[in-house]
Amino acid sequence: MTDESIIDKIASGKVVELGHELSPTIPVSPNHPGFKMALLRRHGDMVRDDGQSASNEMILMGGHTGTHLDALSHVSFKGKLHGGIDAYEAQIGTRFNKLGLETVEPIVTRGVLLDVAGYKNVQTIDPPEAITDKLLEQVAEAQSVSIKPGDAVLIRSGWSAYWDDSPKYIGNETGVPGPDESAAKWLSKQNIGFTGHDSMAYEYLAPGSGHALLPAHTHLLVDSGIHIIENMDMDELATLGVYEFLFICLPLKFVGGTGSPVRPIAIIA
Repeated sequence: MTDESIIDKIASGKVVELGHELSPTIPVSPNHPGFKMALLRRHGDMVRDDGQSASNEMILMGGHTGTHLDALSHVSFKGKLHGGIDAYEAQIGTRFNKLGLETVEPIVTRGVLLDVAGYKNVQTIDPPEAITDKLLEQVAEAQSVSIKPGDAVLIRSGWSAYWDDSPKYIGNETGVPGPDESAAKWLSKQNIGFTGHDSMAYEYLAPGSGHALLPAHTHLLVDSGIHIIENMDMDELATLGVYEFLFICLPLKFVGGTGSPVRPIAIIA
């Protein structure tokens, strides 16, 4: 296949959005600030001699707001970041001097959707349950997909159906479906590069537990160096029945940052 035919194939492919819009009404993690935006200059505030005017805005938000990627500096365990880096030493100052977002390369890789909700023939896994390693194996087998090193593995529970219902989506009382520690270990054994889920915390939250314990984060970010993408929306991809695709995700290069809003897409040839 020539370079030109590869470009033509990608350019003619269907683009599927995998993230949510940002607005002041979106669900907000109890651990992170939300999203605010206001116009600072409106059309007509200043008009140039030729009649042209421009507007602009101020945006306030946390790095872990909306659909976002976790840098490896985001989580430590017993004082250590990924690779045994001392978390305290790495965070001296106003930003991380190691494992910040500027170290994350643009993500252009093979994407795999593991549609757990589809496998269970439900729109949403509700009541919430843990997505285990065995369940992921069953879904992959049913979809006839294999996981390859470097893949971005996206796990769909259908929880994005509650995006417009913040208390339900956050799930402090009712819990949230998601991968448990066994699933995280199964993913790392496949040597994947990235993983995403359609919930605020990525992983399973038992009813009433909130964000008290996040073992999948520890294993993926600290033990394995695998980036996590949270608050994804994979419903359109699932409706199309597409399980393999080109995955593109570009985190902003916040120097020393721990999280970045992203706009992930799937390109289906």
